[in-house]
Amino acid sequence: MAAMLLTGHGGIDKLVYRDDVSTPTPGPGEVLVKVTATAKNNTDRKAREGLYPTKDKGEVTSFAMGGAPTLTFPRIQGADVAGRVVAVGEGVDASRIGERGLLDFNLYPDARRDLNLMPDYYGHGADGGFAEYIAVPSDQFHQVPNPELADAELAAMGMCSYQTAYHMMTSAGVKAGERVLVSGASGGVGTALIQLCRIVGAIPYAVSQPDKAEGLLALGAEAVIDRGDLPTFVDRVRDATGGAPVDAVMDLVGGEMTDRFIDTMIFDMRRRDSYPRLSIAGASGGNLSEIMWTRIYLYQVQIFGVSHGTREEAEQLVAWIRSGQLKPVLHAAFRLSDLHEAETYFVNRGSNYLGKIVIVPDSQWDEHGAPFALEGQE
Repeated sequence: MAAMLLTGHGGIDKLVYRDDVSTPTPGPGEVLVKVTATAKNNTDRKAREGLYPTKDKGEVTSFAMGGAPTLTFPRIQGADVAGRVVAVGEGVDASRIGERGLLDFNLYPDARRDLNLMPDYYGHGADGGFAEYIAVPSDQFHQVPNPELADAELAAMGMCSYQTAYHMMTSAGVKAGERVLVSGASGGVGTALIQLCRIVGAIPYAVSQPDKAEGLLALGAEAVIDRGDLPTFVDRVRDATGGAPVDAVMDLVGGEMTDRFIDTMIFDMRRRDSYPRLSIAGASGGNLSEIMWTRIYLYQVQIFGVSHGTREEAEQLVAWIRSGQLKPVLHAAFRLSDLHEAETYFVNRGSNYLGKIVIVPDSQWDEHGAPFALEGQE
């Protein structure tokens, strides 16, 4: 089969396209999926570049939650896989052949439905969807027959973004009526957060560039707040909320912004009826933040580190996708053989970027990729 192989840590030159990769065989309890689209995530780039330090800030490494690295080379990346079952392994009903579905991307360490303490995933600890075929556990490939959703759109609602977003909210106990500040609002996790807040009845305030405001408001944001000048950021949030403090922050940025995000929750504690809560699941603005711990404990700020989520959360998300309550935010599709171009575009994405990029195998391009190509793409 054709696949894009990650051959080591480094730049996009470490991604090598091959058409002679062995097609996987489904094992007991698995299904073989013909991939029609796989969403691109920022974690693909970070894993490739080794940007997951946990001890030394300059460390080049990746996940090792179980004590040893699980990313070995060559590796096929790509977590958010949509496709169709074409074969089944031992113990799986053959009636599943032909099902269209979406992968729950996690490599769960055990069968627990409510906990996931060692986050790893397809495309990192096992081969993912930047290929023509993938073998996965049958109970993690969820059927989504919705005919109004194209396969590329289904992939754009993949678990890497949506489950991360939902777990940020469940960790912080976000509930109906609460004001939620969403940073990095135009990306995959940010757009998922806006929709999920509305589903549970919370009120999302998006932090993004002003030229993306129209799309974010249409998606459900109560207001779009320009990151702009840092010293006046809290004032802009206060203006947007009518003077009320934010109840919870969903932080995808880190760096110097995290302290400002905390400010948006604590400027008037008399108007709160719950503890200030910050969920963080990214560090696109910097991996180090300077925060006074006296501010954290005196204002009783609760901080939740979030990576991936649980089986229960994945199943709830699939139910919302099937019911049409979650909508895809698809920016564009790229051919698998053009993954270098897609990576460059993703890193340098401009002001018109909103939502997700998906990668489509060349053999599936005409049907599943071409309708969503960027203007000028062949």
